[in-house]
Amino acid sequence: MAPKTSEQYSEIREIRTRQIMETALQLFAANGYANTSISQIATKAKISKGLMYNYFSSKEDLLKTIFEQGFKEMFDLFDPNKDGVLTREEFTYFIEETFYLMSRKRDFYKLYFALMMQPTVWKKLKIQIHDIIAPFLKIMEDYYEKKGAANPALEAVLVGALLDGIGFNFVFNPDMYPLDDVKKLVIERFV
Repeated sequence: MAPKTSEQYSEIREIRTRQIMETALQLFAANGYANTSISQIATKAKISKGLMYNYFSSKEDLLKTIFEQGFKEMFDLFDPNKDGVLTREEFTYFIEETFYLMSRKRDFYKLYFALMMQPTVWKKLKIQIHDIIAPFLKIMEDYYEKKGAANPALEAVLVGALLDGIGFNFVFNPDMYPLDDVKKLVIERFV
């Protein structure tokens, strides 16, 4: 058998990284961050504990990477043409896709909301999350300013809090939460 090429090694590394992150996310969401060890993640991902450290320097590094990817996925939907200007169509698209992500990525949102309630862990992530959210809020603030809102910054914060609240309720009570109806109402009232 011929030796692997650098492209093959890169592909293997990418697949393994994704596998570790998905496994960690499932365990963090099910058992909590503090109650999940690197050993448990390695065992479920079917790799050695030592190999885990070739991909992530620590459990905290793994968690931060999961959050960076999750937030990037969500905020890449916002202002899709990246011109810094949010149109009504782009805002509607963002709301629709955010609701889709809530239903498709429940483990991520379950972990996100659970960690918000754990100040010691949340504190480690807060600056990183603020850096990701700040540009999003500014673009939304500009959107509301153009619409003539009395307090555009407050409107942007309200929509962010509303989406968090909807996500929280849906993640922890999906069978009793009418996500599609709520989505229509959010678009109608806030877009």
